[in-house]
Amino acid sequence: MTDTDDRRDDVPAEPAANPAGAGAAPALDPASTYRAPRNQWLDVWDQFKSHRGALIGAAVFILILLAVTIGPYIWTIDPTYIDIRAKNQGPTLAHPLGTDQLGRDTLSRMLAGGRVSIAVGLTAMALSILIGTVIGVIAGYFKRLDGPLMRFTDLFLALPLLPLLLVAVLLFRDMLSKTFGPEGGVFILIVSLIGITSWMQTARIVRGDVLALKEREFVLAGRSIGTPSRRMITRHILPNVLSPIMVSATLGIATAIITESALSFLGFGFPPDFPTWGRLLFDSVDRMQLYPERVIWPGLAISLTVLSVNYIGDGLRDALDPRIRGR
Repeated sequence: MTDTDDRRDDVPAEPAANPAGAGAAPALDPASTYRAPRNQWLDVWDQFKSHRGALIGAAVFILILLAVTIGPYIWTIDPTYIDIRAKNQGPTLAHPLGTDQLGRDTLSRMLAGGRVSIAVGLTAMALSILIGTVIGVIAGYFKRLDGPLMRFTDLFLALPLLPLLLVAVLLFRDMLSKTFGPEGGVFILIVSLIGITSWMQTARIVRGDVLALKEREFVLAGRSIGTPSRRMITRHILPNVLSPIMVSATLGIATAIITESALSFLGFGFPPDFPTWGRLLFDSVDRMQLYPERVIWPGLAISLTVLSVNYIGDGLRDALDPRIRGR
């Protein structure tokens, strides 16, 4: 090998010609760079899953709903059936939770009472959320109506609710019972009273959020192009206040159940032969020292339901707040 050959070996080889042209970047696979947008409800669910108390509360509440919904079809003993020979019995195979002073099965009365109490809670919550959302949105969006509606809300907040409920039950119970029957009339009366007297907090929360949303750029842009107020409220305002509405709804269920139980416990609720958890408590107080378990079962059911709903509300509040989501 000569010196000339050695010098040729030291020269670096020229790069191969780029078939796509000089300076062209390597082609990228579109499938590897495109990422589908993530569903916002998946982010909400991920945040909700991270709240252990909310998950446990949701599981307990679903279990209670299944028990009061499907349970009467499995445990088919009539909750109003009276068997004097079996009165005041403790837990047995025939009556797992015992019997009351008239021999009625406590388990069947618990299941039937839970169905009524939760139905009252859900219906009264829906009514209060509807009234509170309508008043809150109107007060926050229309400046002329803000003052009168908020003074109206303050008037309801200043009323003594429990005495008002008791007086209303005494005035209207007999009239509604004659029209819709004893159970139906009392159900309509209690749901209406709870819904009409528990919307104020929702209205204030929704009004505050609407006042903040009115100054956002997308609302100002919609106004500038002449979007009608009705369309602005239904398409832009309401979807952005769903978070406080859903949280208020969960807390409203707990409030309605407690209120109905208090009315039934005071003897102003459903008829004696129509079981609810509050009515079971009322019937068991006189014999609480001899049979304490009769107070424990309905009290435990009310406490678990209210506690689980409150935990669900806490989890939804954190999950629906974009400032907290993703932490």
